[in-house]
Amino acid sequence: QVQLVESGGGLVQAGGSLRLSCAASGRTFSTYAMGWFRQAPGKERETIAAISGSCEDIYYADSVKGRFTISRDNAKNTLALHMNSLRPEDTAVYYCEATRAWYRILQDESDYWGQGTQVTVSS
Repeated sequence: QVQLVESGGGLVQAGGSLRLSCAASGRTFSTYAMGWFRQAPGKERETIAAISGSCEDIYYADSVKGRFTISRDNAKNTLALHMNSLRPEDTAVYYCEATRAWYRILQDESDYWGQGTQVTVSS
């Protein structure tokens, strides 16, 4: 069982930056692929970034590539998402997710996810 708690969302102007954090419980954090997905009203969930347990594999959706950076600290059981050059279309609830298998996180499948944190980008 993994419990995930996100923080760091908020309101920011277009072009601004935010840093999301996710704190994970459990002793097996490094064995999970971790990621962030977002969901805007009326839209399907979108996995925007993911990182494997060893940090060897990293994925970014085209919509955020070059603007967002995902990182993890296995010693501290934390996951982060640095978001730069934010756009109004980035407005959504952002969720931290964990899954045992790397391929599943790329298929928008999660074993665990947090309660989400709202990110709102004003134009």
